[in-house]
Amino acid sequence: MSMAYEEYMKQMVLPMREELTRAGFEELTTAEAVESFMGNVSGTSLVVVNSVCGCAAGLARPAATQAVLTSEKKPEHLVTVFAGQDKGATAKMREYFEGIEPSSPSMALIKDNKVVHFIPRHDIEGTSMEAIMENLKAAFEANC
Repeated sequence: MSMAYEEYMKQMVLPMREELTRAGFEELTTAEAVESFMGNVSGTSLVVVNSVCGCAAGLARPAATQAVLTSEKKPEHLVTVFAGQDKGATAKMREYFEGIEPSSPSMALIKDNKVVHFIPRHDIEGTSMEAIMENLKAAFEANC
């Protein structure tokens, strides 16, 4: 891939990254960052596997941020990896989603390094943002 293409893509996805980081999500951009986070975290974590598709922009990111902002019970940690952009980080995070097919966008609620709730792309695409928010909030209520 050319350097011009790489730079173009970095600039194109910047607003997509910032939508989550502005809401308090920590970006994990390398496999090492994922390993470090997962090796040292306890409690509950919401992991958003971000992507450039329309269902990430119109549904997944807004639902995740609004669920966190409006829920009484919240995960202790908010992190994100970006599929198709930070490939090593995404692949490493998916190793922790044991038995779950890769899906982007997707969201995983992890408690003590085990996935306790997972929302794959097929439960995001074609679903209302409000329904996704309620799905997340119910998972927060049950696990946080």
